[in-house]
Amino acid sequence: MKKIIILCAVIAAAALAGAGIWYGAIRLTGSRGAPVPPESDAVVTVPNPANEAAQESPEKKPKEQKPTAIVQNLSIPWDIAFLPDGGMLVTERSGNLLLIENGAAKKIPIPEAEHAGEGGLLGLDLHPYFARKKYVYLYLTVRTGNGLINRVVRYWFSNNELSDPVTIIDNIPGAQYHDGGRIRFGFSVARPSGQEPYHYLYIATGDAGNPQNAQDTDSLAGKILRVHDDGSIPSDNPFGNAVWSYGHRNPQGLTWDTKGRLWATEHGRSGLASGFDELNLIEKGGNYGWPDSQGDSVAEGTIGPALHSGANTTWAPASAVHWDGSIFFAGLAGETLYEAILDEERVTELKEHFVGEYGRLRTVTIGTDGMFYLTTSNRDGRGTINNGDDKIIRVNPAQFR
Repeated sequence: MKKIIILCAVIAAAALAGAGIWYGAIRLTGSRGAPVPPESDAVVTVPNPANEAAQESPEKKPKEQKPTAIVQNLSIPWDIAFLPDGGMLVTERSGNLLLIENGAAKKIPIPEAEHAGEGGLLGLDLHPYFARKKYVYLYLTVRTGNGLINRVVRYWFSNNELSDPVTIIDNIPGAQYHDGGRIRFGFSVARPSGQEPYHYLYIATGDAGNPQNAQDTDSLAGKILRVHDDGSIPSDNPFGNAVWSYGHRNPQGLTWDTKGRLWATEHGRSGLASGFDELNLIEKGGNYGWPDSQGDSVAEGTIGPALHSGANTTWAPASAVHWDGSIFFAGLAGETLYEAILDEERVTELKEHFVGEYGRLRTVTIGTDGMFYLTTSNRDGRGTINNGDDKIIRVNPAQFR
């Protein structure tokens, strides 16, 4: 009798699934529409990755603690944001936003995200006051009647659902290559007494395959953009639009040092003439020279890189984070976690970590527990797929000291 009851339950569950009915699902609810399947193919090996290590600071943890793959079987993970309750959100370039918590990975498909080449569902960040302004910001590639574009969309996140999408900035030129995609809120900006500090949203965009876009300050391509959290243009932006700096080829990493200086990583030339990847110190209104400047050849009126890879080495840097006096950035083609050691505005040394150990590395970020989180990108068509790829790997940064 017990076997018959169990069998009936299984049949009933299958019937409900076939009818599109799922329980515990995350939903995209711009119209409070039908729920979607809750589980992704990802395998989570640590129940609450952002909380598990929070009992001790990284400095107190043994340096020999080994890196741990905490999530596996992802589809080209692109960015990570950490929720206050210990969960994490992860974008997959193929078009899913994943919520990872309590040992499970649940997904919200973003249907309008067009996975074309390097485009798709890319950058991700939370509102700086997320505890009460539960906004999630996504950078995504969209196919229109005129081709590919990129836009940043803000959603309200509540009860494991996204709702009320608002376009923050639109019509960023898109392409299968040089599509940019990193978004980050910067340092808090002081305001008069009694008024809450605010943060600007910075957006890294590629030249969309047209180098001259980068030199056109009326174009949003090949730029670092700066807007308010609602998409409005700050009054002190240098060109009266969203452009903060220009002359970029394909910037994909944004981070700030302890003095509030903005640093950005950037892909250099590609194809047979690869190399000249860059780490740049970003200035307001600065022209970083693409396509006229490369490496030590800096055209008049442009700003040279703080560090570059040279003509014969390719990093393909895809993210950046500042920690303990260094800029760490992940390398795709270089398959390395790089560390640029700083002396104020000068890079004094470049170190290499995990060379070739995990394949292509796209994102490095710091969790609420103070640990590093790396994503692999071996399923993006340019890497060798290893067992369990793609992965999120948790690393104790104390091992680098």
